[in-house]
Amino acid sequence: MRDEQPAGEAVGTLLRHVLEVLDRDVAAVYAERGLPDYRPRFSPPLRALDAAGPLPIRDLAARIGVTHSAASQTVAQLARAGLVELRAGADARQRVVHLTGRAHALLPLVRQEWAATAIAMRELDDELPAALADVLHAVLDAVARRPLRTRIADAGLPTHGHHR
Repeated sequence: MRDEQPAGEAVGTLLRHVLEVLDRDVAAVYAERGLPDYRPRFSPPLRALDAAGPLPIRDLAARIGVTHSAASQTVAQLARAGLVELRAGADARQRVVHLTGRAHALLPLVRQEWAATAIAMRELDDELPAALADVLHAVLDAVARRPLRTRIADAGLPTHGHHR
């Protein structure tokens, strides 16, 4: 059965739907391997911590390209799943993220899934008009040059205080 797809004009909804579909399939890969609670968003921080060793949340966020807030939320989920623990850093206010033994035991599977998913995404890209990551980077570059809010205002939406 094909998922109900949002209208083409609802780009934000469509982007979230694409991410849901992709994440659901990656989560199913882990569930089929006995890890029903593993979330695809766990892999980038686990891989970064595996490569770099323990990191403060701020550094982890920078390495995986998310906000400090998003990284904090993911780290909290990882901690609840028993995959990381937070310890005080040299500065007692700083919290440093460390992989647990459970995370180290899962890393071989995470590495294999990551490599297989990269191959699967290249195969998917071959079916698309352009590589998905290239299109998403192009969108980010375009809105960095000229933010969507500017484009919306230039399209004629009155500024605040000019309601009719």
